[in-house]
Amino acid sequence: MQWHSVSEFFAMGGYGPYVWGSVGACALAMLVEPVLLRQQHRRLVQTLRRQHRAAAGASKSSANAIRRQAA
Repeated sequence: MQWHSVSEFFAMGGYGPYVWGSVGACALAMLVEPVLLRQQHRRLVQTLRRQHRAAAGASKSSANAIRRQAA
């Protein structure tokens, strides 16, 4: 396909709104996806850290209880 002007290129033979709308939607998805993944990753890391701290606290509590029973 040959275009004789920039406006013909953007018009895409009458299909410009569909073509450029699709390009825009893909570009938006490519920009938003890393942001959403980063947010999800941070939430997951925070959750895992909380669970790890809770498990460490629970094991210390049970170890202290066993020591008290033995004494």
